[in-house]
Amino acid sequence: MSRLVAALIRHGDYHQLKDTPSAYQPFPLNKNGEQQSRQLATKITNVLAEQQWTLAEQIDSSNLLRAYQTAALLKQQLTLPNLKHCGFDVLAERSVGASCANLTNTQIMDVLRQDPRYPELPEDWKSNSYFSLPFEGAESLLDAGKRVATHLNLSMSAMRFFCKQDTLKVFVGHGAAFRHAAHHLGILEFDDIAKLSMYHCEPVYLELLPNNRWQHIAGGWKVREKQNQYTD
Repeated sequence: MSRLVAALIRHGDYHQLKDTPSAYQPFPLNKNGEQQSRQLATKITNVLAEQQWTLAEQIDSSNLLRAYQTAALLKQQLTLPNLKHCGFDVLAERSVGASCANLTNTQIMDVLRQDPRYPELPEDWKSNSYFSLPFEGAESLLDAGKRVATHLNLSMSAMRFFCKQDTLKVFVGHGAAFRHAAHHLGILEFDDIAKLSMYHCEPVYLELLPNNRWQHIAGGWKVREKQNQYTD
């Protein structure tokens, strides 16, 4: 049976508002992020040659601009005639809710203090994997990880029906959602989620095994200096 490998790739560096936890910021890659995205093509090309893997014909990315742009630049640099790129809302980072999108941390806390329906926010609300803000469309980090894990499972499992060679499929998304997805897939222990992050445009390779279990086969997680802060 052919091997099926997923490359989880955190988008390149981008123009990000300071002290703003919403991962739905609409800003593009900065110059460094564009360079990281182009260099990513060399990393993918090298691993394909080293492992003798075939590249799946479609790159899946989040529809948030920084991830979509990273995937588009990767596709452009790979210059493969049949390679496609599709964006998916389900690969987005954790939503803090429509009413809080792109508000600063201080503004979010002020909004809640002025609303008598809600209690004071816990100190760790940004990094608490279980916590969801009380706003429409808000979700927890574990919620976001679950929808990403579902997409990974469905997409990779479907490849069993037509992949005759060892195949690598690329997914471009966001660090926190990927880490929480990795927990749902059985790759990361829960206590390790907060200890780790992902490097920009550095693939983490996960293999879907014949028994539907996953294993981490290559690519390093980034060890976080601070474990009490959420970052995309």
